[in-house]
Order: sequence, then C-alpha cells, then structure tokens
Amino acid sequence: VQLQASGGGLAQAGGSLRLSCAASGGTFRSYVISWFRQPPGKEREFVGGISREGASTRKADSVKGRFTISRDNLKNTVILQMNGLKPEDTAVYYCAAGRPILGAYDQAGLYYYWGQGTLVTVSS
Repeated sequence: VQLQASGGGLAQAGGSLRLSCAASGGTFRSYVISWFRQPPGKEREFVGGISREGASTRKADSVKGRFTISRDNLKNTVILQMNGLKPEDTAVYYCAAGRPILGAYDQAGLYYYWGQGTLVTVSS
C-alpha cells in the first residue's frame, strides 16, 4: 500500500485545515489508518486513528473535540479534519496503515506503511 498525505499548509490559530491520506495498491479497507505527527524538535506522537470500516475512532486527548477522522473506502481516502487549530498543532503529519487493535492505535511500530508527511504550521 502506498500512502500520500496532502492538505498541509499555514493556518491561523482557531482556523481549520483538512488533511487527506490517499491510498493506492493493496486492500485499503483491510487496514486501520492512523495519523501521527512530529512537532519540530520533538518525538512523533499519535493523533488519531480509524477502524477498517470507519465505525470506530480513537484520538489523542490533545485533539479531542477539535479533530475528526473519517474514511471513504470507495475512494481509498482518509480525512483528518482539524478545527480550532492551536500553535502547538504545528508539526509534520503522517498517515499510516496497519492492523493494530483499537487499544493499540497509538503504537507506531504496529503500522506497516507510512505516507511521506505534510507540514502543518499554525501561527498565533
């Protein structure tokens, strides 16, 4: 599976951005898709993930109430809608495909495929 993340850019605090993760090859619907991010000078961290059929999501506490994740298995796409952006959301965002259980969505080592990353910059 090849993953392509897009939609990053510059936003003001309080604004919104919509990231897309487009997949090609493989069986998209057989994978959990999650988003991770790496802020400047920091470790990579889990943002949120969505189950194979889109029935379940799990998100980091830092983004709950602001970010939503959805998927369209017909279009092989996962969307990360980011509202209420804060400067601390500034990071390179990566999408990843794997088969972790719901309780382990945040374990980066369980993902087989990664997109190239898209930069999100939030100004105050």
